[in-house]
Amino acid sequence: MIFKRKLKALPVALLLLAAPAFVFAEAAKTVAFPPAFEDPDDVPLPDPDLWHRIRMGFALEPLETPLIVKWEGWYADRPEYIARFVDRGSRYLHHIVEEVEKRKMPMEIALLPVVESAFNPHAYSRSKASGLWQFIPSTGKSYGLSQDSWKDNRRDVVAATDAALNYLERLHGMFGSWELALAAYNCGEGCVGRAIAKNQKKGLPTDFLSLPLPPETQNYVPKLVAVKNIVLSPATYGVDLGTVPDQAYFTAVKAPEKIDVKLAAKLAGMSEEEFVALNPSNNGAIATSKGTILVPLDKADAFRTNLVGYDKPLVSWTTVTAKKGESIDSLAKRYGVPAHEFRAANGAVKLNKKGYLAVNQSIMVPMRGATTVASAAPAKATHAKNTAPATKADVMPASNGSTYVVRSGDTLFSIAQRAGSTVDDLLQLNRLTAKTVIQPGLKLRLP
Repeated sequence: MIFKRKLKALPVALLLLAAPAFVFAEAAKTVAFPPAFEDPDDVPLPDPDLWHRIRMGFALEPLETPLIVKWEGWYADRPEYIARFVDRGSRYLHHIVEEVEKRKMPMEIALLPVVESAFNPHAYSRSKASGLWQFIPSTGKSYGLSQDSWKDNRRDVVAATDAALNYLERLHGMFGSWELALAAYNCGEGCVGRAIAKNQKKGLPTDFLSLPLPPETQNYVPKLVAVKNIVLSPATYGVDLGTVPDQAYFTAVKAPEKIDVKLAAKLAGMSEEEFVALNPSNNGAIATSKGTILVPLDKADAFRTNLVGYDKPLVSWTTVTAKKGESIDSLAKRYGVPAHEFRAANGAVKLNKKGYLAVNQSIMVPMRGATTVASAAPAKATHAKNTAPATKADVMPASNGSTYVVRSGDTLFSIAQRAGSTVDDLLQLNRLTAKTVIQPGLKLRLP
């Protein structure tokens, strides 16, 4: 026994030397010795899956409530619903993960748009909340998300993500708990503050599960935890999340202040649907920006090159003021546009219950000589310049230039183009405002 113990303690190398040759030979057949040198290029890299990166960042404390089990079952029973939000979310998720990591926030927050909107940037609730992060109008404005007739930045993927994370950080600072911050994101800081005060008065705990919160909010955090648990172990729930590459999907490229949505998509070599998915804040047929738009990473160079080489007008729509009580159908007929295309171009028009304009407001109409952006016409025709020549009856001499007689279908933009001028010059010269609606027969002074 003593000899055996000492033998076990001997270095393996000495045992091998002491062993008969045939023992060594047999062992060599079965033992795989690692190579002394391994080429780094031959070492397999870890799977670059974004879900893995997300799992590694989970940080919330476990919650014990049957509501989590309820929502795990709800999501697991709807594989088509999961597939839809994964498909939509694959465009935005990498950007959100990057922003959450920069702020050192729990990675569960990157999954919050699943609960809020199922990653649908056009989601709109009964409480008028909009976008991936479901900002109501007032909170959106408080966090820099402007909303006007041209665009609604609550739907802007980059701006709304930044605003949502700013808001959540502020709520976390107020309540000192991510669960309470999430609850306040759902029902408001006042709602959570009152619930805490109520429990404090009664000497009760003030953690999330102990507070008397509205039913929607009581389910809100458990929903998020249920989504987290499914992402953590999809096979346990019979769910297939697929693979989302751990790399940026989109990038920002320089763009003009206004450009037709259809034209921008064509210049980038992408579908109009995909362009709108990345730039969902635009309310109609015109994409407006503060100098950049989003395109897929692999389309950026094509967009830059094609934009430089494009020598036609970038917009084929202009705005006019329509009166309260007018119908979309009558306006579409007046401007020679199919009603469904006219509605698509004027996504932010405010209508009453009967479908008429609720207030006087700006609407987009096609410029003369250009087919509507919403149509499937080729870009060459869609964005053709207004080249209709002016007749002698249209243009008359004036003391400081010429006078133009407005014809049916004319717009200030098309007249300015033909005169080699700008709309601002026409407005100033004729003492008009940007909201002026020009009528056939009106005489305009030209520079």
